[in-house]
Amino acid sequence: MHQPVPDHLDHRYRGEHPIRTLGHLFRPDRARLLLACALFVVKHSPIWLLPLITATVLDVVVQHGDQAELWQATGVLLFILVINYPLHQWYVRLLAGSIRRMGTTLRSALCRRMQQLSIGYHARVSSSVLQAKVVRDVEAVEQMVQQSSDMGLGAVVTLVGGLVVIGLRTPEFLPVFLVVVPAAGYLVMRLRGRLRTHNEEFRREVEHLSSRVGEMTTLIPITRAHGLERTALGRVDGSLRQVFAAGLRLDTMNGRFNSAAWVLLNILGVCCLTGSALVAYHGWLPVTPGDVVMLSSFFTVLTNSTTTLLGLAPVISKGLESVRSAGEVLQAPDLESNAGKAGVERVTGRIDFERVGFSYGDEAPAVDGFTLTARPGETIALVGASGAGKSTVLNLLIGFIRPTSGRILLDGTDMAALDLRSYRRFLSVVPQESILFEGSIRDNVTYGLGDTDEETLLGALRDANALEFVERLPDGLETVVGERGARLSGGQKQRLAIARALIRDPRVLVLDEATSALDNRSEALVQEALARLVHGRTVFVVAHRLSTIRGADRIVVMDGGRIAETGTHGELLERGGVYAGLQPASR
Repeated sequence: MHQPVPDHLDHRYRGEHPIRTLGHLFRPDRARLLLACALFVVKHSPIWLLPLITATVLDVVVQHGDQAELWQATGVLLFILVINYPLHQWYVRLLAGSIRRMGTTLRSALCRRMQQLSIGYHARVSSSVLQAKVVRDVEAVEQMVQQSSDMGLGAVVTLVGGLVVIGLRTPEFLPVFLVVVPAAGYLVMRLRGRLRTHNEEFRREVEHLSSRVGEMTTLIPITRAHGLERTALGRVDGSLRQVFAAGLRLDTMNGRFNSAAWVLLNILGVCCLTGSALVAYHGWLPVTPGDVVMLSSFFTVLTNSTTTLLGLAPVISKGLESVRSAGEVLQAPDLESNAGKAGVERVTGRIDFERVGFSYGDEAPAVDGFTLTARPGETIALVGASGAGKSTVLNLLIGFIRPTSGRILLDGTDMAALDLRSYRRFLSVVPQESILFEGSIRDNVTYGLGDTDEETLLGALRDANALEFVERLPDGLETVVGERGARLSGGQKQRLAIARALIRDPRVLVLDEATSALDNRSEALVQEALARLVHGRTVFVVAHRLSTIRGADRIVVMDGGRIAETGTHGELLERGGVYAGLQPASR
């Protein structure tokens, strides 16, 4: 079941201790977790009750005491052993459900935040890194909570139960046992800092490797075409060596930590055992043979429990670091802010750029003093050399980025005051390379529209010149296109992208190099489909091919982020300016 997550997005993750963050994530399940802990205490009681019952039985045997005590002790132990099974099932159901809900909520919150983060953020942060946070980091948090609950809670309950029994039966030895816990805590505090440093280093190296592998798989066609397999593998091998070195350092540190803890705790145990035996032997304190056996058993049990707690330190450290890692996304400040802004209910298609400027960081302006008015139904082509600012203008129009100076008006309203999500319902984009997901042709064309009648779908495919090849496919509309449309040609994918735009009946259309990667036949089909698509809509088109731009109502020539000249194709050629100089490359 989908869990509501807006409150999880509003929480302040960055700058607070991860334990507090976990407390926030588990807040809806507090009652279940408290009940699970209570059940665990009861079901786990045989571990710390067994030494006490053993001591009672041994004293009855040695001292020939009342047999009723023997049967009473046996009955208590058998009862708590029998009820362990149902209590354990109940505990697992409560705990596992809470952990899975937390993981689902955290993953949902991460995915929701990714949808809210700006395109600039996604341009800076690798998709592989974000994927690792959603999958690997959340899994590490789940594992930390699961192991801490099972092993950690068991160790704590055993320690507390054992110390209570010792305090009630042989209080003289309680101070001796209390030395073990502070010693373990001190060791954890000393080493946790170094473990955290190594965990952070290892996480960064794994994220870097994930990014490298993602890059390698994306570039495989180019790598294969140029015979650069060895170069690509060399880049990945460098990351693999760094992951190996960071992992080995982490494992070595964990090994030293666990070994030192085990040796120290067992030395303490031997000392305590020898001391209690000498006390009983010389009769310095009223200690029975059963007490010696009980103390001996508790030394082992409590030492193992403390060792377990120490062994959890790397898991906890890794889990808390994963909480911090998720917090980096959940509190990333680079958001597209739409909250509280006016929704767009209707678009006629008038776009006004008023002295718009935009800079990427401290770099020179990518767009500077850009002033342009697009009338409803007008087609405007943006041309210019690489780096002239064409793509930046399109990104400003779509709302991927906001102007750093000037303003953009939609039908007379400043877009800075509008909820861009509602504006984009009236906008469609046909990029250079159509992006399809691994689903059917029907799903890809109607993506996000819900139920669409067959006639509308077929009409969009027909107008996009796509129906002719769709009907030839074995499964027709239900044909699965493969990952990123791998089973289709470039022209087929582009025509599906046009069908996707047509079926939405947009008022504003953006064509970004929509035909540049096509052969002549595919381009002719796509151009014919585009002619139907642009009719009656406000269109901004970026293209290098003359055939794509010569029919535009106005051509805007850009140079260095500014408008160099505007006019129709014929007017600009007659002037012999910048546009005329671009024509040999355009052909």
